Amino acid sequence: MRLACAFLAVILGAAPAAADPVVLHYGQAFSAVRSIYSLPIFVADREGFFTREGLDFSNILIPGGGGKMIAALEDGTVEITHVATPFLISSDLAGADAVAIAAEFDNPIYSLVAKPEIRGYADLKGRVLGLADEAGTIAYSTWKLLAANGVRPADLEVKTVSGTPQRLACLTGGTCDAVPLGQPEDFEALAKGYRRLGVTTDAVPAFVYTVTAARRSWAKAHKDVVVRYLRALAASFRFIRDPAHRDQVVRIIVATEAVSAASARATLRLYFEPERNVLPRAGEIDPDGIRQVIDFMAAQGALKPPLPPVERFIDPRYLRAAGIGG
Repeated sequence: MRLACAFLAVILGAAPAAADPVVLHYGQAFSAVRSIYSLPIFVADREGFFTREGLDFSNILIPGGGGKMIAALEDGTVEITHVATPFLISSDLAGADAVAIAAEFDNPIYSLVAKPEIRGYADLKGRVLGLADEAGTIAYSTWKLLAANGVRPADLEVKTVSGTPQRLACLTGGTCDAVPLGQPEDFEALAKGYRRLGVTTDAVPAFVYTVTAARRSWAKAHKDVVVRYLRALAASFRFIRDPAHRDQVVRIIVATEAVSAASARATLRLYFEPERNVLPRAGEIDPDGIRQVIDFMAAQGALKPPLPPVERFIDPRYLRAAGIGG
């Protein structure tokens, strides 16, 4: 009888015990923790997409700039990390074992927002500009916008302020006279009477702003975990883009960024009505967008010819394994 029961269990398939979730440590910069640029991660976590993929997802806050994010990968503090593309490129060229496995944000729209009394670009001369790290794409895009409107670096006093929320505080606190702001903080500032002088997308071509990076060696040894992460991220992008979920996404932005629902809605309209290719559709990496970042870095003098190939910095095999074009 025992033999018959054992045979029946084999035929019917005994239910295995539920596997324990895989712990995945994700590095996040302090400057991004309450930022729209972390929206895909916020949504994936809050909507249970990581849990659905069997991941015990853990945000690890990393102090410092983009180089610190890659250092956290290198020393094993995290397995994957959010990082701005220029810092991934420069770290790789310096010998880091890091590669982009997904795009998180493309083509950011930064508003150059100034105090109400500053009515145009000419009024900026002699003023304090709160700017992101000079090595990043925000600074590059802002300088391109300023140059197109007759303002040179020598015309301004520059103060380095990392993170849109921090730059907004610098502006409203009176320390900065003008700052580049992402969404929805730019809408918050405009509602308070601050003035938008222009937007960076008027001055720069499309590029890949931030990516998820992993150590090549770790990703190769943990392909299944990487693919699960990418499926969860893709589900998040689809959720954010679905008009049926607009109210829910607005609530997430309000809760995580402490901004008004009106500013959150205005942000989503800006991104999607019409489509401005600000967010990837499923985490896919645009090679041309990476190439544009390389060109930015070369224009700044951060890279010298011959310029490195795009393929050095991206590994699309995991996106393909997750069923995502890459």
